Amino acid sequence: MGTPDDGENVTDSPTGWVLKHVREYVETDGEKGARKWGSPSLLITTRGRRTGTLRRTALFYGTDGDRYLVVPSNGGAAKPPAWYLNLIDDPKVRIQVGAEKFDAVARVATAEEKPRLWKIMTGIYPTYDTYQRKTKREIPVVIIERADG
Repeated sequence: MGTPDDGENVTDSPTGWVLKHVREYVETDGEKGARKWGSPSLLITTRGRRTGTLRRTALFYGTDGDRYLVVPSNGGAAKPPAWYLNLIDDPKVRIQVGAEKFDAVARVATAEEKPRLWKIMTGIYPTYDTYQRKTKREIPVVIIERADG
């Protein structure tokens, strides 16, 4: 994936409060923004599936060993968020956790993995259960692993 470090332009989320969060995170190299509403947050950059543009957003995350977990809830909307559709198309992503930036690979948790990982994520952000009740769509858990192993 071309990354911001490669000089390729990145488009940040157009959603007002998310954009503010991302900019604060980037401008302070993770000193501000690494926690939002009491939950840990990271930045994820995906490649747009239709445009090829790098797109960055902020997400709450959990950990499972050395893996990062995120939830494409989209607030319980019927459709998943664009970042999720992008990483399904191209699972190579760029992550920033605090000041640390690294290339990673994302995948959807299997049916066997999901119940345990969902509990981790609802322990961090209980509203995910509310979002799941709001939608007929099964909200997945995404596992992110460093590209270098």
